[in-house]
Amino acid sequence: MSTHPTDTTAELPELPHRPPRHTVPEPQSPESRGPEQHDAEQHGPEQQSSEQEDAGKKGGGRDRYFDLLRAVALFRVVFYHLLGWAWLPVVFPSMGVMFALAGNLMARSLARRPAPGVVRGRLRRLLPPLWLLGVVGVSGMLVAGWRPDDEGHPGWWWLHLAYWILPLSDPPYGDGLPGVHGLISDGWAADLGVPLWYIRAYLWFVLLSPFLLRALRRLPWPTIVAPVVLSAALEFGALSVPGWRLEAQLSDFGAFGACWLLGMAHQEGVLRRLPRYVVPSLAPAVAGIGLWYALAHDLREGHDLDDMPFAQSLWSFAAVLLLLHISPSWSEWPARLRRWDRLITLLNSRAVTIYLWHNVCIGVVEALWDRLWGISWLEANARWVLESPWPQLPAVWLLTAVCVLCFGWVEDLAARRRPRLWPDGRVGAGTHRA
Repeated sequence: MSTHPTDTTAELPELPHRPPRHTVPEPQSPESRGPEQHDAEQHGPEQQSSEQEDAGKKGGGRDRYFDLLRAVALFRVVFYHLLGWAWLPVVFPSMGVMFALAGNLMARSLARRPAPGVVRGRLRRLLPPLWLLGVVGVSGMLVAGWRPDDEGHPGWWWLHLAYWILPLSDPPYGDGLPGVHGLISDGWAADLGVPLWYIRAYLWFVLLSPFLLRALRRLPWPTIVAPVVLSAALEFGALSVPGWRLEAQLSDFGAFGACWLLGMAHQEGVLRRLPRYVVPSLAPAVAGIGLWYALAHDLREGHDLDDMPFAQSLWSFAAVLLLLHISPSWSEWPARLRRWDRLITLLNSRAVTIYLWHNVCIGVVEALWDRLWGISWLEANARWVLESPWPQLPAVWLLTAVCVLCFGWVEDLAARRRPRLWPDGRVGAGTHRA
């Protein structure tokens, strides 16, 4: 997506795009899987809320197909941020998928409970993990030398810090802060701050959802395609927006608003009312236009769908439409997927923690990997280990697992559940397995 100046001196990409550093020196779209798992119905099988029990009685319950999509989306986000390959968001547009699943859950909750209560519940699950990240991250930035006069406008610096409490806009971070040699790479503050665009966008989608659902029920398809029209208007200059913060909000709404609305439409039965041939006929055509536009605008590593909001809106819309059209609605895992139950449950239960911390974990692993260049035997006989990002992937997930153990409990507190270190759905550990 387009980039915008941060509250420091740098530019903050709209999407979680970070160029891979590897050992030689990308953020969508992010669920993250993303914060949609904050909801009680989505946090994982350990959730025993009365709302979920009622859903089960009505034949709703957990949809394991959606759990699978979230897990794949989250894994792809981590994979992309390490490798930075431009084709990964094309193969699986994680951010659009995560927004769609969150929109589906939001519509489901709004159909059962008053809107103010639903919105409060989402905010209660969304904000505490961000606050914990802020306590650690902002404290580290201050220790590293981040100061109010870095921008030359100390008053605005203090005001913008409030976005770490309620992210109505992108929280600021200290760009260019030095790392710790051999332990944390330079640019760690950007690794921590850039992906927060997703938290901000999710917050606004939650706040707008009661109004979006009302519009969807009155005018379904005009409402669904309106964000794509907005994205086109921004892309081709028909709409000019003052200020990068407002532009960021509208750009992300244009890129992913249709995905959120498709998730709501799926829950409302709008997609089921279409003839079965419509989606398989329409979606490939829309996706083709989006891919053609991306290729025509230099799709490559370091400049992919995350930097092309209009192409992103078309491609994500088409992919989400197809995935929701398939939607097998698994109440239990198919036999081939049962072996992955505990892993997928864990990823769904701790998706917020994984999304918020994985970028920093990548930076730490890369800094540690750089130290391996000092081992002469490796440099002489196994140089590929030093140059390839593949050996780093297990280390990134291992360090991310440590973050899950250290920080994941706050997701349970936010959902008013008993804190657990490793909520993978094991029987006998206070959880329920489908």
